[in-house]
Amino acid sequence: MGGIPGLPGVWRVDSLTMIFQGNGAVKQMLAYLVIREGTKWTDVIRLVPGRSVTVGRASTNQIVVKDERCSRNHAEIFFTVGAWTIRDLDSRNGTKLDEEGVKQDASLAPGQVIRIGKCQMAFVHDLSAAFPEAVGDSQAAAGAPGQSDSMIIDDTSGVGDSHVLEPDGAPTITHRRGQTKYLRQQDQDEGQEQQDAPRVGHAASTLCRLAFQLATENEPGTMADTALDGLFEGLSIDGGAILVAAHDVAQAPTAADMEVLASRARGKLAYQRLSGFVANTVLRDGEAVLARDIGDDSMLGNRDSKGVIHSTSVICAPVRYDNAVVGLVHLYCTDGGQPLDADGLEFTLAVADNIGQALRNMNREQVLTENLQTTASEVKQLRSQLQATSEIVGSSSAMESVKEKIIQVAPERTTILIRGESGVGKEVVARAVHYASPRAKGPFVCLNCAALSETLLESELFGHEKGAFTGATERKVGKFEAADDGTLMLDEIGEMSPSIQAKFLRVLEGHAFERVGGNQAITVDVRVIAATNRDLEQAVSEGGFRRDLYFRLHVLEIQIAPLRKRPQDVLELADFFLGQFNRDTGRRIEGFTEAGQELLTNYNWPGNVRELKNVVERAVVLSRNPVLDVGDLTLSNLATTTESGEMPLPGAAYEPMSLADMEALHIGATLKQEGWNKSRTAGILGIERSTLDRKIRRYDLKPPGA
Repeated sequence: MGGIPGLPGVWRVDSLTMIFQGNGAVKQMLAYLVIREGTKWTDVIRLVPGRSVTVGRASTNQIVVKDERCSRNHAEIFFTVGAWTIRDLDSRNGTKLDEEGVKQDASLAPGQVIRIGKCQMAFVHDLSAAFPEAVGDSQAAAGAPGQSDSMIIDDTSGVGDSHVLEPDGAPTITHRRGQTKYLRQQDQDEGQEQQDAPRVGHAASTLCRLAFQLATENEPGTMADTALDGLFEGLSIDGGAILVAAHDVAQAPTAADMEVLASRARGKLAYQRLSGFVANTVLRDGEAVLARDIGDDSMLGNRDSKGVIHSTSVICAPVRYDNAVVGLVHLYCTDGGQPLDADGLEFTLAVADNIGQALRNMNREQVLTENLQTTASEVKQLRSQLQATSEIVGSSSAMESVKEKIIQVAPERTTILIRGESGVGKEVVARAVHYASPRAKGPFVCLNCAALSETLLESELFGHEKGAFTGATERKVGKFEAADDGTLMLDEIGEMSPSIQAKFLRVLEGHAFERVGGNQAITVDVRVIAATNRDLEQAVSEGGFRRDLYFRLHVLEIQIAPLRKRPQDVLELADFFLGQFNRDTGRRIEGFTEAGQELLTNYNWPGNVRELKNVVERAVVLSRNPVLDVGDLTLSNLATTTESGEMPLPGAAYEPMSLADMEALHIGATLKQEGWNKSRTAGILGIERSTLDRKIRRYDLKPPGA
């Protein structure tokens, strides 16, 4: 805090200018720029120490002068060394201060006038000194230019360029508002603030209560009635209405497009309709207006025993929605002794803006509700489809045992291990467990561990951050996060690498995990169902699978028998797939011949249920017969396992060999049979193409002549 040189009694405290009065009181020194274009007063700008004010033609200036003689950045006014100073910013036509050109920084004194083109700005400490006595009363009556961004025009004073719209028989518009002072923060002169405090306080409290009431409404009609209640409470009016544009209006609405949403009038008289002239003026300019001296030429008045009603004053304010005028607030008063004034216009404009926001919120709520209903319907349909695909078909004792086991384990939270040959339907059983569990409304996420490399599998399971590795252009949510509050099925769990097994085990034990390249700990609630067609016990003994992970997975086990061990399910499954493909393709195949049924029943199905499904689909697509016969059913001649589980070796006696050697022999024989067509071979073996490639490299299998 320090004194300002040359100004006794003036001190600076935190960028505020203070004056020590004779009685010891401290008062902030107020400074204003009263702006005048031609002979018309347009606005008042309060100068605040520490904030410079720029003047120019560009819209980025605090004071914008629409005059070709004004440069884009013309002048600057700022507080320095205890005085307000003006600086010309090398303008083309110069800046004048009381007829003298501003060549260098010049201090401003009260009463001096800055001239830029046709714009004049009077620098004053007291607003009353800025207005001539000839117009002082009329300015005060109109609510003289105050400290706001709103423009107040009083054309009845005869001052300034004419902005009064006066067609024949039209009312006189005395005030306009583009924005209301009740809905923005502003500075005010202390004396004026104390004078207007009771009235402003009442209006603010009414607006606050009304805003809360409008926010709770969810129907336009009741919202409009609530708004009218607030307007009748806050203003002395005799009638009013809320009007909105018709829904089918394609372009900017006109007065003819306005429909009354709600209306009201005091006493026994009916509501007087708004004149087309006033309505079109507000719709065109987007500003609220206060009009005076309105008679029956401009209003469709209601007649009573005394004749036509004359409105002495009318307020019409725009209802804005996403920067477009979609409605009007119309109020009128018939009492000439208490006409509507500029403060009433401010209050009405504030209510109109609240109405627009309420309409916007109601429309958004309606759209959101419709979207949620649509989404809920889609989710319900998808769940029904998924649940339908999880239906377990088969009435054999083996499948009945599986169904009973599903009922037992579904309510629990424990990890489940599903075992069975490739193609027996392990994913179908896992989905059935999910939809029979308390997590049925949660997500069901499935991932094949054998189809991905170690790096990609880690990213798929745990997700990754942007930039974690080459190609990671954005954050990715892993399967664990995606399955939160639901079920995660990991197929071919035996193909998971040892390093991934360690991380997977920690998550199974309830520990948090991090995305690849991230450091944020993530905790999820996921039930894991693992599936495999490998002998995990042998993999553990050979060191290919972690012992602790095996015991963590091997809590509840569901064993699915291969299709060759439950032949009574073959025809039931075949009929199920036939009906499914009939619906998908629009065909009307009735069933299978006796010979076809016998062929299906006696076949050993090395590819299990997956192979049966593909055989039926191929027959439905290619057959032109109403009933599928032997010729329509294309079965492979791939060697299958016997009832004892042994692989017959034609023309050879038994020869001891490991399971790996047996797998290599089987894969090699299948590749040879299919002419080394890897896609068909993978389909017959019931494995992914990538898994087949990996096994070919592991067993060093090569095509003939390679």
